[in-house]
Amino acid sequence: MTDTDTDTRTVTVEREIPHPPEKIWRALTTRHLIEEWLMKNDFGLGLGHRFQLRGDWGHVDCEILDVEPERSLSYTWNYAHDDPAYRLDSKVTFTLEPIASGTLLRIEQVGFRPDQKQAFGGAKSGWRIHLENLEKVVAGLD
Repeated sequence: MTDTDTDTRTVTVEREIPHPPEKIWRALTTRHLIEEWLMKNDFGLGLGHRFQLRGDWGHVDCEILDVEPERSLSYTWNYAHDDPAYRLDSKVTFTLEPIASGTLLRIEQVGFRPDQKQAFGGAKSGWRIHLENLEKVVAGLD
């Protein structure tokens, strides 16, 4: 599947967080911290590491695609489902940009088919909530 405007849609959410990139990076890449703001997981930072994010509804299969410490992190975000309308093969990228007030964190999730309006809408609202939770976790770090 290609990521052109006609084939897939992208969710992009940005948030200014008043903390340095290294603190946000810790929350993005540490298992117990990921669980606090996102989901239960068996995350590992190595390229090619496969892991799952788990919720009451099931799980998402992920694989680390790109790591640039304290700058960017990309992994697959694939949800297997018997109904093709709910199956999702996507990629999530977190980009951290230092700014005067802390860090601009950008999340992009690419790969939503035009018929996946519910998943697309859920990701748009879900990532905003997850970012609020992430900021609370980061605020509690030393």
